[in-house]
Amino acid sequence: MNKNENILVQNLLKKIYDEKTSKEYVNCVIEKIERLKKVGTKLTNTSIESDEVILITYGDSIFNNKDKESPLTTLNYFISKYLYNYINTIHILPFFPYTSDDGFSISDYTSVNKNMGKWENIKNLNSNFKLMFDLVANHVSKSHVWFEKYLQNESPYNNYFITCDENYDYSKVFRPRALPLLTKVNTSNGVKFVWTTFSSDQIDLNYQNPNLLMEILDIFCLYVEKGATYIRLDAIAFIWKELGTNCIHREQTHLIVQLIRLMIELSNIDLKIITETNVPHKENISYFGNGYNEASLVYNFPLPPLTLYTFFKADASIIMNWVDTLKLDSEKITFFNFLASHDGIGLLPAKGLVYDEEIEKMADKVKENGGFVSYKTDYNGKQVPYEMNMNYFDSLKICGEVDIEIEVNRFLASQSILLCLQGVPGIYIHSIIGSRNWFEGVEIHKSNRSINREKIEINLLEEHINDNSSVRNKILNGYKKLLQMRKSSSCFAPKAEQKVLSNIDKRIFALERISDNEKVICLTNVSNESIETEYKNETLLDGSTFKGMLKPYQIAWIKK
Repeated sequence: MNKNENILVQNLLKKIYDEKTSKEYVNCVIEKIERLKKVGTKLTNTSIESDEVILITYGDSIFNNKDKESPLTTLNYFISKYLYNYINTIHILPFFPYTSDDGFSISDYTSVNKNMGKWENIKNLNSNFKLMFDLVANHVSKSHVWFEKYLQNESPYNNYFITCDENYDYSKVFRPRALPLLTKVNTSNGVKFVWTTFSSDQIDLNYQNPNLLMEILDIFCLYVEKGATYIRLDAIAFIWKELGTNCIHREQTHLIVQLIRLMIELSNIDLKIITETNVPHKENISYFGNGYNEASLVYNFPLPPLTLYTFFKADASIIMNWVDTLKLDSEKITFFNFLASHDGIGLLPAKGLVYDEEIEKMADKVKENGGFVSYKTDYNGKQVPYEMNMNYFDSLKICGEVDIEIEVNRFLASQSILLCLQGVPGIYIHSIIGSRNWFEGVEIHKSNRSINREKIEINLLEEHINDNSSVRNKILNGYKKLLQMRKSSSCFAPKAEQKVLSNIDKRIFALERISDNEKVICLTNVSNESIETEYKNETLLDGSTFKGMLKPYQIAWIKK
């Protein structure tokens, strides 16, 4: 490390803490940068490529009871066999030992959940695919050794968590859940109250303690050493608490993200960080920083609810107006576009884009289709819909008797919007394999989110996939066709220009993607009606000819 680099690190630590702390911990951070440099040569070909597609999955979403193999082995088999030429990166949701929330209540950051496999299985996946790991930065399980030692008042762990005054007024604190902010615990020093943003089994970490930050940075380094080329900073917006504020998006939070980005830049490894901040769009994109100093990617959180709203209304006007506002200020950043995930469909990001009454109608529609809606308490004490919990295919269901081909086409039409937008697409495993609502899981786990977290046996899955009449078969093959077309054109590269075509029928989502020597017109009919377009006898990316009439829910990617 040269003197200037040392100063950069120290200046950031000084902004996060103070001058004394920055001098005390600068060498500790530099040691971690040197640690990253040692594995840098192992990380090759990790730039965001034109055909970058990320699959989102749990390590045990697919399992093999018959052969008793580890779920991570089964997952590798399935993806390698069916998706190898279509996706190139796998986001494995937390695969560490945990106690609740399907992995997001981690009891050990450093080992693989024995029910999923071993680090060797992760390495095997990494031989064919790039990997994204989760750094669950805001909290740990109450069974984590750090918290167990906190309860025993052991140093330094007695300052790793936030001990709270139960009588303080916390009304300004932003609440993502309709659950108590404080949790009562028994310690060797008597009863205490600790800060728990998400649940009583997820104890928030105290980043005002620099020792704790150093621990988390060590874990970050471990994940790079274990093969991560993307690291997702889970719930990062909440990590810095400051009494008297809303305790979300604090300046120190951004500075800590900047410190992580600086470590990446100074170690010269091509690693990408992605921030998970399920908040309104303006707040979300603030994690791009100045375009060079924070996240490489941010989740495009308005996309899932706006796409659903578009198909409910058979009107693409609002989503196209929103897409027209999406700008990237740097070639180093892009959006992580997704529709479905392990979580539900967040509604907060749609606020300000869709009227509140329309958001409530959308939530009611999802409930009519058999889904669930989770609520939070706003600043006025009112219960408002926060998240819709439902499989994305079933959320798009049309009431009444409808041909399954229409349902499949409607779903694939929604996915085409995801795939043609500027950025990197993230595809949830249960979207590409055509899963449906998993009510059994809701009953087993007593969690609404389980409705879209099915665990499926590999032999049953393959039986369905090989049945030409099944929904899984139709969706998987339809999805692969879209991905193949996307891969065939440089127009879908994250840096390729994007232009909304607003003078077309409001029932058509219309987007133009432009590269140096090619142009693709992306048309998606979001209605159940046939629509005549101005494009006649055009060649599509799959080589067929488009006559000009868009059938209900038809997708037409026209090569110009």
